[in-house]
Amino acid sequence: MAQKISVIIPNFNGCDLLAKNLPSVIKHCPNCQIIVVDDASADDSVNFINKNFKKIKLIQLPKNKGFAYAANAGIKAADGNLVLLLNSDVAPRADFLKPALSLFAHDKVFAIGLADYSHEKGKIVVRGRGGGVFKKGFLEHFALVAESGETLWVSGGSGLFDKEKFLELGGFDEIFAPFYWEDIDLSFKAWKKGYLCLFEPNSKVNHFHQEGTIKKSKSDFYIRTVSYKNQFLFVWKNISDLLWLIQHLAWFPYHLVKALATLDLAFFIGFLWALSQIPSLVVSCQLSIVNCQLSDREVLNKFAKP
Repeated sequence: MAQKISVIIPNFNGCDLLAKNLPSVIKHCPNCQIIVVDDASADDSVNFINKNFKKIKLIQLPKNKGFAYAANAGIKAADGNLVLLLNSDVAPRADFLKPALSLFAHDKVFAIGLADYSHEKGKIVVRGRGGGVFKKGFLEHFALVAESGETLWVSGGSGLFDKEKFLELGGFDEIFAPFYWEDIDLSFKAWKKGYLCLFEPNSKVNHFHQEGTIKKSKSDFYIRTVSYKNQFLFVWKNISDLLWLIQHLAWFPYHLVKALATLDLAFFIGFLWALSQIPSLVVSCQLSIVNCQLSDREVLNKFAKP
C-alpha cells in the first residue's frame, strides 16, 4: 500500500510556536496532509492559522482536553495511513522523513521515534530512544544511545505512527491528561501486543523544549504532580506481573517516608489524584485488554540500562 502521511500538531496557546515552526513543517513535509488541533487556545492561534495557512486543516476543540484527546482527535480525522505527531515546538530538518518511512516495510512496526535534537539551556541533547526498568515499585525510564534499534516508547511529540495500529490499540489513553506518559503507555501496550517500536537516528527534528507550552504555562510543581500521578496510573493499568505488583506495594512506604522527609507535596497530591481516577482506570483497563504476545518482563528485558 502506498504510504500517505498526515501530520498532526496539537496546539494550546502556541501561536508564537506555530509562526516559528510551521514553515519548516510545510517545507519538509511535501505532499503531506497537515492538521492542527487547537485545544481551546486563548491566544490568537486560530486566527493565525485561518489567515496565514489556509491549506492546513484546523480542528477546533470547544474545551481544553489535554494532549491525548487533541492528538486522538487529529489522528481520527487524518487521511493518511501513517501519522506524524509533532509538538508545536518541533521543527523538522531537511529530508527527515525518508529514513523513517523505509522502516515501515516490516509489517509489525507500530511506530518510529525520530532523532529529537532537544535545545535545552544552551545545549543540544539528542533524544528519542529510551529504555526502562521496573525498580522500587515503578517503571523507571532512561535514555539509550541514539542509534538505530528498538526503543521502549516513541514520543508523541516527534513520532511516526501506523494509524491502523494506533486506533486498534485504542489511541492515547486520556486518563493521563493533561500530559505525559500517554506515549509510554501506548508504546508499552504495542510491545505486549507483539508490535515494534523503533528509533531512526537519521530522521532529525529540532525540539525547542524551553519554548514549549507546558514549560511556559505550568509550574514545576504542577508538572511534577502530574508526573507522579501518571507514574502510579501506568503501574496500576499496565503491570500484570504479580511479583512486580507486590514490589509496588512493598516499596510504597519507602516512597511515602521519602516524600515526607523531603516535604515533597507533589508526591502526595499526585497519589491522591491517581486514586481519584480509579473508576476511570477500571474502564481504561477493560478497554485496553489485548491479546498479549509478550509479558511485562519480556518487554523490559529488551532494554538494558546503560
